[in-house]
Amino acid sequence: MRRPPTPLALGVGLVALLVSLVVAITVGPAGIAPADVWATVAHHLGVAAPGGDLSPLLDGIVWELRLPRVLAAALVGAGLAVAGAVMQTVVRNPLADPYLLGLSGGASLGAVAVLVLGVAVLLPVAAFAGALAALVATLALAGSSAATSPARTVLAGLAIGQLAAAGTSFVIFWSATGDSYRDILAWLMGSLAGAGWSDVAIAAVAVGVLGTGLLAAGRSLDALALGDTAAAALGIAVARVRWALLVTVALLTGALVAVSGSIGFVGLAVPHAVRLVVGTAHRRLLALTAVVGATFLVWADTAARALFEPRELPVGIVTALVGAPVLAALLWRRRRLEA
Repeated sequence: MRRPPTPLALGVGLVALLVSLVVAITVGPAGIAPADVWATVAHHLGVAAPGGDLSPLLDGIVWELRLPRVLAAALVGAGLAVAGAVMQTVVRNPLADPYLLGLSGGASLGAVAVLVLGVAVLLPVAAFAGALAALVATLALAGSSAATSPARTVLAGLAIGQLAAAGTSFVIFWSATGDSYRDILAWLMGSLAGAGWSDVAIAAVAVGVLGTGLLAAGRSLDALALGDTAAAALGIAVARVRWALLVTVALLTGALVAVSGSIGFVGLAVPHAVRLVVGTAHRRLLALTAVVGATFLVWADTAARALFEPRELPVGIVTALVGAPVLAALLWRRRRLEA
Protein backbone atom coordinates (compact mmCIF):
# COMPACT_ATOMS: atom_id res chain seq x y z
CA MET A 1 0.00 0.00 0.00
CA ARG A 2 1.33 3.40 -0.98
CA ARG A 3 1.72 5.57 2.12
CA PRO A 4 1.05 9.32 2.09
CA PRO A 5 4.01 11.68 2.71
CA THR A 6 4.46 12.29 6.41
CA PRO A 7 4.08 16.11 6.17
CA LEU A 8 0.80 15.69 4.30
CA ALA A 9 -0.60 13.16 6.77
CA LEU A 10 0.50 15.26 9.74
CA GLY A 11 -0.87 18.46 8.20
CA VAL A 12 -4.27 16.90 7.53
CA GLY A 13 -4.29 15.48 11.05
CA LEU A 14 -3.51 18.85 12.66
CA VAL A 15 -6.24 20.60 10.66
CA ALA A 16 -8.73 17.89 11.67
CA LEU A 17 -7.67 18.29 15.32
CA LEU A 18 -8.08 22.07 15.26
CA VAL A 19 -11.53 21.80 13.67
CA SER A 20 -12.48 19.12 16.20
CA LEU A 21 -11.45 21.33 19.13
CA VAL A 22 -13.58 24.23 17.94
CA VAL A 23 -16.61 22.13 17.03
CA ALA A 24 -16.46 20.17 20.29
CA ILE A 25 -16.63 23.41 22.27
CA THR A 26 -19.84 24.39 20.45
CA VAL A 27 -21.60 21.11 21.32
CA GLY A 28 -23.94 21.38 24.29
CA PRO A 29 -27.25 22.79 25.49
CA ALA A 30 -26.04 26.40 25.28
CA GLY A 31 -26.05 27.69 21.70
CA ILE A 32 -22.46 28.67 20.93
CA ALA A 33 -21.17 29.29 17.41
CA PRO A 34 -17.56 28.78 16.28
CA ALA A 35 -17.22 32.56 15.97
CA ASP A 36 -18.15 32.84 19.65
CA VAL A 37 -15.38 30.42 20.54
CA TRP A 38 -12.78 32.45 18.64
CA ALA A 39 -14.11 35.67 20.13
CA THR A 40 -13.81 34.33 23.68
CA VAL A 41 -10.30 32.98 23.15
CA ALA A 42 -9.18 36.21 21.49
CA HIS A 43 -10.63 38.25 24.34
CA HIS A 44 -8.88 36.26 27.06
CA LEU A 45 -5.60 36.32 25.15
CA GLY A 46 -5.80 40.10 24.86
CA VAL A 47 -6.38 40.09 21.11
CA ALA A 48 -9.12 42.23 19.56
CA ALA A 49 -12.05 39.88 19.03
CA PRO A 50 -13.79 39.94 15.65
CA GLY A 51 -17.52 40.48 15.83
CA GLY A 52 -19.76 41.30 18.76
CA ASP A 53 -19.22 40.71 22.44
CA LEU A 54 -20.32 37.57 24.23
CA SER A 55 -22.47 37.64 27.31
CA PRO A 56 -20.66 36.88 30.57
CA LEU A 57 -22.59 33.60 30.79
CA LEU A 58 -21.49 32.32 27.38
CA ASP A 59 -17.98 33.60 27.99
CA GLY A 60 -17.87 31.59 31.22
CA ILE A 61 -19.23 28.47 29.54
CA VAL A 62 -16.56 28.61 26.85
CA TRP A 63 -13.56 29.69 28.89
CA GLU A 64 -14.19 28.08 32.27
CA LEU A 65 -16.05 24.89 31.33
CA ARG A 66 -15.73 23.66 27.77
CA LEU A 67 -12.35 24.94 26.60
CA PRO A 68 -10.27 23.46 29.46
CA ARG A 69 -12.16 20.19 29.19
CA VAL A 70 -11.61 19.90 25.45
CA LEU A 71 -7.93 20.83 25.75
CA ALA A 72 -7.47 18.32 28.58
CA ALA A 73 -9.08 15.61 26.42
CA ALA A 74 -6.73 16.42 23.52
CA LEU A 75 -3.63 16.35 25.71
CA VAL A 76 -4.62 13.15 27.51
CA GLY A 77 -5.48 11.46 24.21
CA ALA A 78 -2.19 12.48 22.64
CA GLY A 79 -0.15 11.36 25.64
CA LEU A 80 -1.88 7.99 26.07
CA ALA A 81 -1.60 7.20 22.35
CA VAL A 82 2.13 7.96 22.27
CA ALA A 83 2.72 6.05 25.51
CA GLY A 84 0.88 3.04 24.10
CA ALA A 85 2.89 3.04 20.87
CA VAL A 86 6.17 3.23 22.80
CA MET A 87 5.14 0.51 25.24
CA GLN A 88 4.19 -1.86 22.41
CA THR A 89 7.70 -1.53 20.99
CA VAL A 90 9.61 -1.60 24.28
CA VAL A 91 7.97 -4.80 25.55
CA ARG A 92 7.58 -6.25 22.03
CA ASN A 93 3.88 -6.93 22.58
CA PRO A 94 1.27 -5.56 20.15
CA LEU A 95 -1.39 -5.77 22.87
CA ALA A 96 0.54 -3.60 25.33
CA ASP A 97 -0.97 -0.36 26.55
CA PRO A 98 0.21 2.50 28.82
CA TYR A 99 -1.19 0.78 31.92
CA LEU A 100 0.83 -2.41 31.50
CA LEU A 101 3.13 -1.79 34.48
CA GLY A 102 0.30 -1.66 37.02
CA LEU A 103 0.04 2.12 36.81
CA SER A 104 -3.74 2.19 36.47
CA GLY A 105 -4.21 0.00 39.52
CA GLY A 106 -1.84 2.08 41.63
CA ALA A 107 -3.41 5.35 40.54
CA SER A 108 -6.89 3.98 41.19
CA LEU A 109 -5.96 2.90 44.70
CA GLY A 110 -4.57 6.35 45.51
CA ALA A 111 -7.56 8.14 44.00
CA VAL A 112 -10.16 5.95 45.70
CA ALA A 113 -8.43 6.40 49.06
CA VAL A 114 -8.73 10.20 48.96
CA LEU A 115 -12.29 10.07 47.57
CA VAL A 116 -13.36 7.82 50.44
CA LEU A 117 -11.63 10.14 52.92
CA GLY A 118 -13.51 13.11 51.47
CA VAL A 119 -10.44 15.05 50.35
CA ALA A 120 -11.04 15.00 46.59
CA VAL A 121 -8.90 18.13 46.23
CA LEU A 122 -5.87 15.85 46.65
CA LEU A 123 -7.05 13.40 43.96
CA PRO A 124 -4.47 14.32 41.27
CA VAL A 125 -1.62 14.11 43.77
CA ALA A 126 -2.85 10.83 45.23
CA ALA A 127 -3.40 9.27 41.79
CA PHE A 128 0.06 10.26 40.59
CA ALA A 129 1.64 9.03 43.83
CA GLY A 130 -0.21 5.72 43.47
CA ALA A 131 0.96 5.30 39.89
CA LEU A 132 4.54 6.09 40.89
CA ALA A 133 4.39 3.61 43.77
CA ALA A 134 3.10 0.94 41.37
CA LEU A 135 5.98 1.66 38.99
CA VAL A 136 8.56 1.34 41.76
CA ALA A 137 6.98 -1.91 42.98
CA THR A 138 6.85 -3.34 39.45
CA LEU A 139 10.48 -2.55 38.67
CA ALA A 140 11.57 -3.83 42.07
CA LEU A 141 9.70 -7.09 41.51
CA ALA A 142 11.13 -7.47 37.99
CA GLY A 143 14.62 -6.71 39.35
CA SER A 144 17.58 -6.10 37.10
CA SER A 145 15.91 -8.12 34.35
CA ALA A 146 13.39 -5.32 33.78
CA ALA A 147 15.77 -3.77 31.28
CA THR A 148 16.55 -7.01 29.44
CA SER A 149 13.44 -9.19 29.86
CA PRO A 150 10.22 -7.44 28.76
CA ALA A 151 8.16 -10.54 29.49
CA ARG A 152 9.19 -10.60 33.15
CA THR A 153 8.50 -6.88 33.46
CA VAL A 154 5.01 -7.35 32.03
CA LEU A 155 4.27 -10.18 34.46
CA ALA A 156 5.50 -8.05 37.37
CA GLY A 157 3.25 -5.21 36.21
CA LEU A 158 0.25 -7.52 36.00
CA ALA A 159 0.92 -8.82 39.51
CA ILE A 160 1.21 -5.32 41.00
CA GLY A 161 -1.84 -4.15 39.04
CA GLN A 162 -3.96 -7.01 40.36
CA LEU A 163 -2.75 -6.41 43.91
CA ALA A 164 -3.65 -2.72 43.65
CA ALA A 165 -7.03 -3.61 42.14
CA ALA A 166 -7.72 -5.90 45.08
CA GLY A 167 -6.78 -3.08 47.45
CA THR A 168 -9.09 -0.69 45.60
CA SER A 169 -11.99 -3.14 45.82
CA PHE A 170 -11.38 -3.64 49.53
CA VAL A 171 -11.35 0.11 50.21
CA ILE A 172 -14.59 0.58 48.26
CA PHE A 173 -16.30 -2.34 49.97
CA TRP A 174 -15.17 -1.37 53.45
CA SER A 175 -15.41 2.42 53.42
CA ALA A 176 -17.40 3.91 50.53
CA THR A 177 -20.82 5.30 51.46
CA GLY A 178 -23.49 7.48 49.88
CA ASP A 179 -22.52 9.57 46.87
CA SER A 180 -18.86 8.56 47.07
CA TYR A 181 -19.77 5.41 45.13
CA ARG A 182 -20.80 7.48 42.12
CA ASP A 183 -17.65 9.62 42.27
CA ILE A 184 -15.43 6.57 42.57
CA LEU A 185 -17.17 4.72 39.72
CA ALA A 186 -16.92 7.74 37.40
CA TRP A 187 -13.19 8.14 38.09
CA LEU A 188 -12.43 4.44 37.66
CA MET A 189 -14.14 4.47 34.24
CA GLY A 190 -12.37 7.65 33.18
CA SER A 191 -13.90 11.09 33.25
CA LEU A 192 -12.97 14.62 32.20
CA ALA A 193 -16.12 16.16 33.66
CA GLY A 194 -14.30 18.27 36.24
CA ALA A 195 -11.30 19.22 34.14
CA GLY A 196 -10.12 22.79 34.73
CA TRP A 197 -7.14 24.89 33.79
CA SER A 198 -4.99 23.28 36.50
CA ASP A 199 -5.61 19.89 34.88
CA VAL A 200 -4.73 21.33 31.48
CA ALA A 201 -1.48 22.63 32.96
CA ILE A 202 -0.59 19.22 34.44
CA ALA A 203 -1.32 17.41 31.18
CA ALA A 204 0.44 20.05 29.08
CA VAL A 205 3.64 19.86 31.13
CA ALA A 206 3.60 16.05 31.10
CA VAL A 207 2.99 15.80 27.35
CA GLY A 208 5.31 18.70 26.54
CA VAL A 209 8.27 17.38 28.53
CA LEU A 210 7.87 13.60 28.68
CA GLY A 211 5.99 13.21 25.41
CA THR A 212 8.61 15.23 23.55
CA GLY A 213 11.30 13.01 25.04
CA LEU A 214 9.51 9.94 23.68
CA LEU A 215 9.15 11.54 20.25
CA ALA A 216 12.89 12.22 20.22
CA ALA A 217 13.61 8.54 20.89
CA GLY A 218 12.36 7.46 17.46
CA ARG A 219 15.72 6.09 16.28
CA SER A 220 16.19 4.05 19.45
CA LEU A 221 12.67 2.65 19.18
CA ASP A 222 13.26 1.66 15.55
CA ALA A 223 16.34 -0.24 16.69
CA LEU A 224 14.54 -1.95 19.60
CA ALA A 225 11.81 -3.07 17.21
CA LEU A 226 14.44 -5.14 15.40
CA GLY A 227 15.32 -7.06 18.57
CA ASP A 228 17.90 -6.57 21.30
CA THR A 229 20.76 -8.16 19.37
CA ALA A 230 20.23 -5.99 16.29
CA ALA A 231 19.74 -2.88 18.44
CA ALA A 232 23.02 -3.52 20.27
CA ALA A 233 24.78 -3.99 16.93
CA LEU A 234 23.48 -0.57 15.88
CA GLY A 235 25.10 1.04 18.91
CA ILE A 236 22.05 1.23 21.19
CA ALA A 237 22.62 0.65 24.91
CA VAL A 238 19.60 -1.64 25.12
CA ALA A 239 19.28 -1.97 28.89
CA ARG A 240 19.74 1.74 29.60
CA VAL A 241 17.42 2.86 26.80
CA ARG A 242 14.69 0.40 27.83
CA TRP A 243 14.89 1.55 31.46
CA ALA A 244 14.65 5.20 30.38
CA LEU A 245 11.68 4.56 28.10
CA LEU A 246 9.80 2.50 30.69
CA VAL A 247 10.23 5.17 33.36
CA THR A 248 9.29 7.98 30.96
CA VAL A 249 6.13 6.19 29.81
CA ALA A 250 5.20 5.45 33.42
CA LEU A 251 5.63 9.05 34.56
CA LEU A 252 3.66 10.35 31.57
CA THR A 253 0.86 7.85 32.14
CA GLY A 254 0.75 8.59 35.85
CA ALA A 255 0.35 12.31 35.24
CA LEU A 256 -2.41 11.75 32.67
CA VAL A 257 -4.28 9.25 34.84
CA ALA A 258 -4.20 11.82 37.64
CA VAL A 259 -6.09 14.19 35.33
CA SER A 260 -8.60 11.89 33.67
CA GLY A 261 -8.80 8.58 35.49
CA SER A 262 -8.23 5.31 33.65
CA ILE A 263 -9.27 5.66 30.00
CA GLY A 264 -8.77 2.48 28.06
CA PHE A 265 -8.19 1.60 24.40
CA VAL A 266 -6.68 4.96 23.37
CA GLY A 267 -3.13 3.74 23.88
CA LEU A 268 -3.97 0.29 22.52
CA ALA A 269 -6.04 0.87 19.38
CA VAL A 270 -4.81 4.22 18.04
CA PRO A 271 -1.16 3.17 17.41
CA HIS A 272 -2.33 0.13 15.42
CA ALA A 273 -4.61 2.27 13.26
CA VAL A 274 -1.88 4.82 12.58
CA ARG A 275 0.65 2.13 11.62
CA LEU A 276 -1.63 1.20 8.72
CA VAL A 277 -1.29 4.75 7.38
CA VAL A 278 2.36 5.71 7.97
CA GLY A 279 4.14 2.44 8.69
CA THR A 280 6.34 1.52 11.63
CA ALA A 281 9.10 4.17 11.52
CA HIS A 282 8.69 5.74 14.94
CA ARG A 283 9.47 9.36 14.18
CA ARG A 284 6.46 9.74 11.92
CA LEU A 285 4.42 7.09 13.75
CA LEU A 286 4.60 8.82 17.13
CA ALA A 287 3.88 12.29 15.74
CA LEU A 288 0.75 11.21 13.90
CA THR A 289 -0.29 8.92 16.75
CA ALA A 290 -0.32 11.92 19.08
CA VAL A 291 -2.55 13.90 16.71
CA VAL A 292 -4.96 11.03 16.08
CA GLY A 293 -5.11 10.14 19.77
CA ALA A 294 -5.94 13.74 20.64
CA THR A 295 -8.68 13.95 18.02
CA PHE A 296 -10.15 10.60 19.02
CA LEU A 297 -10.43 11.45 22.71
CA VAL A 298 -11.88 14.91 21.99
CA TRP A 299 -14.73 13.30 20.08
CA ALA A 300 -15.12 10.46 22.56
CA ASP A 301 -15.46 12.93 25.42
CA THR A 302 -17.87 15.09 23.40
CA ALA A 303 -20.04 12.03 22.78
CA ALA A 304 -19.84 11.09 26.47
CA ARG A 305 -21.29 14.41 27.58
CA ALA A 306 -23.74 14.99 24.73
CA LEU A 307 -25.32 11.68 23.71
CA PHE A 308 -27.48 11.22 26.81
CA GLU A 309 -27.81 14.81 27.94
CA PRO A 310 -28.39 15.84 30.71
CA ARG A 311 -26.79 12.61 31.96
CA GLU A 312 -23.13 12.08 31.19
CA LEU A 313 -21.27 8.86 30.48
CA PRO A 314 -17.73 8.21 31.74
CA VAL A 315 -15.54 8.69 28.68
CA GLY A 316 -13.91 5.31 29.25
CA ILE A 317 -17.18 3.63 28.26
CA VAL A 318 -17.19 5.46 24.93
CA THR A 319 -13.54 4.69 24.16
CA ALA A 320 -14.19 1.01 24.90
CA LEU A 321 -17.34 0.91 22.74
CA VAL A 322 -15.41 2.44 19.84
CA GLY A 323 -11.92 1.12 20.48
CA ALA A 324 -12.76 -2.57 20.99
CA PRO A 325 -14.48 -3.06 17.58
CA VAL A 326 -11.79 -0.98 15.84
CA LEU A 327 -9.03 -3.07 17.39
CA ALA A 328 -10.87 -6.29 16.49
CA ALA A 329 -11.22 -5.12 12.88
CA LEU A 330 -7.53 -4.19 12.70
CA LEU A 331 -6.48 -7.58 14.08
CA TRP A 332 -8.81 -9.37 11.65
CA ARG A 333 -7.38 -7.39 8.74
CA ARG A 334 -3.83 -8.19 9.84
CA ARG A 335 -4.70 -11.86 10.14
CA ARG A 336 -6.06 -11.91 6.58
CA LEU A 337 -2.96 -10.17 5.23
CA GLU A 338 -0.68 -12.67 6.96
CA ALA A 339 -2.73 -15.69 5.86
